[in-house]
Amino acid sequence: MAANVLQRPTLVLNRHWQPVNVATVARAVVLVWSDSARVVDTENYQTYSWSDWAKLRAEESEPVIRTVTACFRVPEVITLTEYSGFPSAKVTFSRRNVFKRDHYTCQYCGIQPGSEELTIDHVVPRAQGGVSSWENCVLACVECNKLKADRTPDQARMKLRHLPKRPAWKPIYSATRIRIHSWSNFLNEAYWNIPLEE
Repeated sequence: MAANVLQRPTLVLNRHWQPVNVATVARAVVLVWSDSARVVDTENYQTYSWSDWAKLRAEESEPVIRTVTACFRVPEVITLTEYSGFPSAKVTFSRRNVFKRDHYTCQYCGIQPGSEELTIDHVVPRAQGGVSSWENCVLACVECNKLKADRTPDQARMKLRHLPKRPAWKPIYSATRIRIHSWSNFLNEAYWNIPLEE
């Protein structure tokens, strides 16, 4: 079995068909095989147990899991059979998520020099009581960060391109680097606006 196929993302729905997680294909297959989940056919919304799913033939162009004796379709969406909970809707404040929110772009001059040349800038500097939060941190290139120093943008006469705020995307699928078209039937518009990592 190709390791990269097993690491592809699979959308996980709770038993009420609400998105609750993104798992690897390997984890999704284990959940379906152990009868903790069913595979959702994204064309007709029919659900399949492991034995039923294993009987389906794969299309030529779709990714598959190959074993010595069989070939299985890769599940793109599964639904859990028992779990009905729902995860937190807040995106965690972190360096990685600030980079995603700001699209790897300096929020002062607008350049995209690459992640090595970008820093996290406190709009209200820590020296003036500023805190590390979604509303007070932005990406700044090294040059703009030096120019601004321990001043506010007004004090430094520098204009922010966008006011910083908590992103609207859901944390459960913000980390995936692959866009699965069939997920659009289960996810809101915010998913498609999450910037991909470099």
